[in-house]
Amino acid sequence: MRVAVAGTGAFGRNHLRVYRELESTGTGVELVAAVEPDRTRAAETAGAYAIPVFCSVEEMLGADLRLDAASVAVPTSLHTGVASALLEAGLDVLVEKPIAASLMEADELLEIAKRKGRILQPGHLERFNPAVLAVQGKLRRPMFFEAHRLSVFSPRALDVDVVLDLMIHDLDIVLTCANSPVREVRAVGLPILSPKVDIANVRVEFESGCVANFTASRVSTERVRKLRFFQPRQYVSIDYAGRELLVIKLDANVTPEIAAAIAGGRIDPALLAQLAASAASAGLASSPNPGLSFVKPPVVQGEPLRLEIEAFLDSVRTRREPFVTGRQGRDALALALEIQAAMVAHAHRAGLQDFFAAGA
Repeated sequence: MRVAVAGTGAFGRNHLRVYRELESTGTGVELVAAVEPDRTRAAETAGAYAIPVFCSVEEMLGADLRLDAASVAVPTSLHTGVASALLEAGLDVLVEKPIAASLMEADELLEIAKRKGRILQPGHLERFNPAVLAVQGKLRRPMFFEAHRLSVFSPRALDVDVVLDLMIHDLDIVLTCANSPVREVRAVGLPILSPKVDIANVRVEFESGCVANFTASRVSTERVRKLRFFQPRQYVSIDYAGRELLVIKLDANVTPEIAAAIAGGRIDPALLAQLAASAASAGLASSPNPGLSFVKPPVVQGEPLRLEIEAFLDSVRTRREPFVTGRQGRDALALALEIQAAMVAHAHRAGLQDFFAAGA
């Protein structure tokens, strides 16, 4: 398979690296070209990978390189223009998250992919985190989620707010795990160091009764990427950064009242998180707390981006539906945009119009 990468910024460079690594292992993949309008980055890429680097997708497609697939790692506002040109040319496309800047643009990409019979996979990287993959078989009936994604400030990805930049990873995973339509969204968000919202807190209730709390910040002094959820007689903690999974189980002697409280998220998640952290640091398989046991299920390690690209290439080869579908990418975007609208509404209710307008 002959592949190209559109966009050689921070994330595009990683796509280039993984494709070249796969090429060197003899997996039937060849990195053929890249697209990069910035002359300095284009020269660096051409030198590092010994491939032609074009200033536009149209120029690359006109070179008749017999391409099969491409990664799109350009700024979000350019996703639709670049990805649609590649799809129309008959290429299968992996487009970084969010799939597009608007639902109209997302629908346009879905329509082109369907009409042309092409693979369209959104780059929701955390779906390929080994800890997330390991939890799939453990989902029963999750009723309460708590997600924290905090990052130090970086000038990267400031063309979108923190919801589309960071929180969308957790939105996608919770939507998949909850498997229920959204009933209500409440949100607050504020711009701090950039013109757009840098910190946001969100509460989502699903039709099933499941509730999810999300906190995302790109102005934190620490890096945190964790997701916790509660289901009948069980509490599960996912450490994205450590790629670890911890399960707190309720033993048979726990009273039904306590079991119901934990399943419904009515026991302080911070308390259980402290217990989980203590058990993890001590390497405990069981807890001294009566009625609770701690288990660290095995996790098959691997680089999420490589796993994501390998899954994409497998879909290209087999023509099977991607592990993360274009429709799921659209659903995550739809919820993110609903959250943005809720943040604007909250700003008006709280009389923060001037403050919020600076970050709109």
